[in-house]
This record gives sequence, structure tokens and C-alpha cells, in this order.
Amino acid sequence: MRTKIGLAVLAGAALLSATARAQTEIQWWHSMQGALNDKVNELANGFNASQKEYKVVAIFKGQYPESMTAAIAAFRAGNAPHILQVFEVGTATMMGAKGAIKPVYELMKDAGEPFDAKNYLPAVAGYYTDSKGNMLSLPFNSSTPVFYVNKDAFKKAGLDGTAPKTWKEFAAVAGKLKASGQQCVYSTGWPAWVHVENFSGIAGTDTEFKINSPQHVRHVEMLADFAKKGLFTYSGRKNEAEARFFSGECAMLTSSSGAQANIRRNAKFDFSVNFLPYHDDIKGAPQNSIIGGASLWVMTGKKPAEYRGVTKFFSYLSSTSVQVDWHKSTGYVPITNAAYEVAKKDGYYEKVPGADIAVRQLANKAPTANSKGLRFGNYVQGREVIEEEMEGVFAGKKDAKTAMDEAARRGNEILRKFQAANKS
Repeated sequence: MRTKIGLAVLAGAALLSATARAQTEIQWWHSMQGALNDKVNELANGFNASQKEYKVVAIFKGQYPESMTAAIAAFRAGNAPHILQVFEVGTATMMGAKGAIKPVYELMKDAGEPFDAKNYLPAVAGYYTDSKGNMLSLPFNSSTPVFYVNKDAFKKAGLDGTAPKTWKEFAAVAGKLKASGQQCVYSTGWPAWVHVENFSGIAGTDTEFKINSPQHVRHVEMLADFAKKGLFTYSGRKNEAEARFFSGECAMLTSSSGAQANIRRNAKFDFSVNFLPYHDDIKGAPQNSIIGGASLWVMTGKKPAEYRGVTKFFSYLSSTSVQVDWHKSTGYVPITNAAYEVAKKDGYYEKVPGADIAVRQLANKAPTANSKGLRFGNYVQGREVIEEEMEGVFAGKKDAKTAMDEAARRGNEILRKFQAANKS
């Protein structure tokens, strides 16, 4: 009897093992940290629990530049992930990576998976489509820079908690915060994105950097002056400033709308989310802000069954219930029209003031030719050039005009190299 039971147990174990092996595994490399990493794992687990055929494995591969570099190396070695999260500045580079990526519209069509690019918010989808309107990657954590204010710190300084709308108003408020004893008055995450790219932006291989305009130079000079007066504290090239804000160290922050998840989790004070300050003497200001965050790219060289799993996962991510939850939990923009409408009908934006700031700011005005977002080839390196030159200004080693002239010159050299390598 014991032998029969033992055989039965072994047979059952073998059956379970075969079932487990039958699952098709999908690797997803991402760059989400903290509360966002938890949410990414929740998305993968939610999809895995919704069906039994596929298993998505979410793997943190470092911040955006590091994960992109790792994926390039993995592709060359023949072991790239199925899905790669790439930040917006890598979009043109990925578009030019022919043979390395499988366009999402083709992927969905080949698998017979229902898909319509018109279901996605125009401000989001337009950035990730080609000139024919075909979506090349799936929008995921779409964001835009916003302005965060520690309302408790404002009250301590005798202010009413209202965020300044213009940079002139900002300077006055910053002075009062400094006078109240606030050591770090203001810092910024992603300085090139917030303070240069949101002045600019256009796409194409034959474009050029014009980030040394009088308006750009004046803006960088203003930041340098704030730094000299102790009103601006430089925190780094990425999102380092966000922790300084939610810890209470800095009273004001400009950074991604997607920072809200970590701010909500960690901040012990009342805060608000607001439009970016603008220069009221520039014609047309404030314009719309440009898209940021990242999208999901599909790598080539995988089996048809694996690609079917990717399409099922993308449909899951785009479903209204998942998008509404993602938007509410993280502060990222809902990528579909349906999710945005549900959030509005639920009264979410009345319950959580500022939660719709990102969407409203992206759609503040009809985008101009220069405010649709930028898609420069090799812009990961281009952004590093801008950051390096800005750091020289903030450290008092260069004047703003010299730095921005040099950033434009060096950036254009990078663009011309990309153009030469991608001639059709």
C-alpha cells in the first residue's frame, strides 16, 4: 500500500512539474525603485494570477541608462529580455535599432491580439508612434515634470501654502523660505529634462540643438543665481532630489509626476502638486509640458509562443482597471482614454487635488512644433553633455552662455554621428 501511495505521490509531483514547465516565461527588465518597484511586481503577479499559460518575471536592472546598456550587451550576446523598459530619451535610438526591436503594432497584429493606437491618450501615444501613426513601443510609465510644494514648510515661513506660478513669484517665495531657516529651499530631479528639454524638443535625424538661445541661457543663469543665494541646492542628474523632498529637507521640488508614489509613501507633511513655474515675459507661456517616463520595447529573436505571451501581457497592462489603479497608485499618466475617463467619473481628481496636474499640463495648449517632445538619436549621451555643462555653471566654473554654447556644439556632434550611422 505504501508503495502504491508513494508512486501516486511521485506521479502527482511529476504532473505538477510538467504543468509548471509548460508555462512560457517572459522576462521584463525595468528600472523602477522603491514603491514603484513594488507596483511593477504587483503588475507582473496580477497578470500571472489571471491566467496559467504565461509567467512574467520582472527584473530590476538598474536606472534607465544602466538597464539600456545592459540590454544592448545582452542583445549582442543573444540573451536579451523579451521586454525592455526604455526612458523617453532613448526612443529615437531604439527606433533606429533595426533588427533589435519588434514594433508593437506588428507584434499585436501577428498574434491577432485586439489593438488600436487611438485608444491611448494622444499626448502619450503620439510620442511612441512613427510618421504613419504606427505604435512602435507600448507607453507604460508616462509622466511629465511637475512642481511639488511642502505646504507645512510654507506655513512655517508665513506663506499660505499656495505654489508660485511664475519664476518671479518663485524667487520671492524662495527668499521667505530661506529667511525662515529652511536650509534646502528648492531642488530638482532630472535637471536636463525639467530645465532644458521642457524649453525645447523636436524629432528627426537632421535636427540640431538650439539650447543656447537667450531664453535658455537666462533660465540657467537664474538657477545659478538661486544656487549662489542658497535658494537652489543641486542634487544630481537623476531623481536624487526626490528623497530630499519627501524627507522634509527641501521645501520645493520639480521632478517627475511619477514621483508621487514614493512621496506619498514617505512624506510626513502636507504637500501639493502643481504646474511648473513659467517665465511670464515669454510669449505664449505657459505652453504644454513634454512627455517623459518610459515605454516598453519588445526585443527580437524570441519564439512565437513567447511573443503571444507578450501581447497578452500588454493587453493586460492596457486594461482600464489596471490603468486606473496604476495611475492612482503612482501619479503616472493613465495611458488610455478609457482609464482617464473612469478616474474623472470616479471623482478621483476632486478627492485628490493635483492628481490630474500631469494630464492637464501635457494638454495645456495645442503642442507647437517644438513642444511635442524630443526624439534625438543617441540622446542618452546628449543629455549627459547638457548635464555636465549645467553642473559647471552651478559650481561657478562656467558662465551660462559659455556652457550652453558648448552643450549645443557637443550635442550637435553627437547628432551628426547618429545621422551618419542611420542614413536610409
